Amino acid sequence: MTDPLDTHAAHRRIADIARSLHDRPEADSDTVIAELAEHAAVEIPGAQYAGVTVTTDNKTVDTPAASHRYPILLDAIQQRHQQGPCLTSAWERKTIHIADLEKDSRWPAYRRDALAQTPIRSIMAFQLFIADRSMGALNVYAKRPNAFDEESEEIGLIFATHSALAWNSARRDEQFRNALVSRDVIGQAKGMIMERYGIGAVQAFEVLKKLSQDSNVRLVQIAAQLVGTVKSLPNSSRQ
Repeated sequence: MTDPLDTHAAHRRIADIARSLHDRPEADSDTVIAELAEHAAVEIPGAQYAGVTVTTDNKTVDTPAASHRYPILLDAIQQRHQQGPCLTSAWERKTIHIADLEKDSRWPAYRRDALAQTPIRSIMAFQLFIADRSMGALNVYAKRPNAFDEESEEIGLIFATHSALAWNSARRDEQFRNALVSRDVIGQAKGMIMERYGIGAVQAFEVLKKLSQDSNVRLVQIAAQLVGTVKSLPNSSRQ
């Protein structure tokens, strides 16, 4: 039986991990989720490897973080067959537990390839709440069967909750920083157009919009080309 003090200490460590990532100034979202995957492989009882699966409405599967090549390979198998425990966890918003992949028959195509291409036998997947149209799962894996128990599920659920909060916070901060850069560049471009043609701010912005539409290039990229900073801009969505 697990010592309650050990479980409590694990909860504290998970909270501290998430807090440290959340409080890190200007931490990019890729680094945050990569570190969380590494910690999940250590903190969730029974886990040897961990990864994060993200899928969208068009059923594209991505692995933004993994502690080993096995989670990446298993996600590729899920992408190929459009089935598997991590996708089910993400799509149906529930925890999935495979005690022994050799005896589990829920995803036959996935099971066949996973057994043939990896030594993984135990899988536990926890739904991640992502603040956009994507769906995700935090997944842990082990080579031996029956590696995960009730404690694994309890701690995994807590870890998944903290991970989602930390990752979403990092993504929002990243988007905000990118938006500030984009706004500044657009402002500079507007100023150049206003000075060159003697027009107002609204008319200058309309010029930028027309250039963007005619060339099918994002407005912020058009602005960056005008001020000569296109190479230093972060990736951003169309304005």
